[in-house]
Amino acid sequence: MHKSLVPDYLRDLKTYQAGKPIEELAREKGLTKISKLASNENPLGPSPYAIKEMTMGLWDVHRYPDVGAYKLKSALCALYRLKPENIILGNGSEGIMAYIVRAFLGEGQEVLTSEKTFIGFYILARSVGAQIVTAPLTEDYRYDVTAIANKITDKTKIIYIANPNNPTGTYITKNEFDALMTKVPPHVLVILDEAYFEFGKEEADYPDSMDYRYDNVLTLRTFSKAYGLSGIRVGYGFGHDALISILHKVKLPFEPNLVGQLGAYGALSDQPHLERTLKNNRKAYQKTFQYLVDKGFNPIKSITNFITFKTGSAEASDFLFQSLCDHGVIIRPLKANEMPDYVRVSLGTPEEMEHFFSAMDLVLPAYTQKFGRP
Repeated sequence: MHKSLVPDYLRDLKTYQAGKPIEELAREKGLTKISKLASNENPLGPSPYAIKEMTMGLWDVHRYPDVGAYKLKSALCALYRLKPENIILGNGSEGIMAYIVRAFLGEGQEVLTSEKTFIGFYILARSVGAQIVTAPLTEDYRYDVTAIANKITDKTKIIYIANPNNPTGTYITKNEFDALMTKVPPHVLVILDEAYFEFGKEEADYPDSMDYRYDNVLTLRTFSKAYGLSGIRVGYGFGHDALISILHKVKLPFEPNLVGQLGAYGALSDQPHLERTLKNNRKAYQKTFQYLVDKGFNPIKSITNFITFKTGSAEASDFLFQSLCDHGVIIRPLKANEMPDYVRVSLGTPEEMEHFFSAMDLVLPAYTQKFGRP
């Protein structure tokens, strides 16, 4: 392939690295008991209502899905008191990010965001040659909205905010969001990535974007996390109908697919399953956070379904990751997120967390002798 066929910004772009799959570790280690705590998935699995809807829909997979996604959009409209014209659907929230990049970004334009945030958006923005401008996190690992506001220039096209943030699990407050929006010009698009909204909304000062109606704000949410549907890739976005209509112009016509639409529709109808998910998460968080503190680590306070903690070096992170894999526990090193001296552990079932604790107890003596504590 001739070098000139590929732009420099694509040639040098690094692909997204997902958490290690269970099947891959099973092949490598020959293990039968594996706890995947790397990808922030719902450990309780999908709702039975979602399973029922998807199973019934399998008989119709020879048909194209409803391009207007009437059933799913109607359910979202009822839940959030919106019009269909305010909703965009896609293959996960990343799919909608791709529409946004395709519609509103071009080579040389600037995206303003934070360091140490969702790596997927960096990749999408750079894939069209956009320039990423970042502000550092605060000392307590939160978005610094003042620093971001101070970096807005005439070149700024989009501001990206993950709230709560991945991979730190922290969030900006209502007051911080209000203060930021007073500094954002109306021609600058603000993306509020609320993939972990269902976990974050329990905080009194969390700024639920549905309480606001800014014309230049797009909200992104997903069925991949709290709703337990990571494998079928369904995301949704809210915004002013003028923005949504532009996104529909660049959207592939049959996303999400038929089974995905039905699964998401079924999941929305099962509030008890969501409540069980949140209850399990609260218990797992309390126990895991305290375990890490007791073992001499300094975990970051999180309002999500994961906890990030410092190892002190990239070598220590890799050692802990590989050692836990030897015992059938998969966590997530954060080198790709510009945090090589940190790792992230997703919160699982009680059984999965006990597996994590017992595996940590086995590897920590060697880890401590080699690295101590940061």
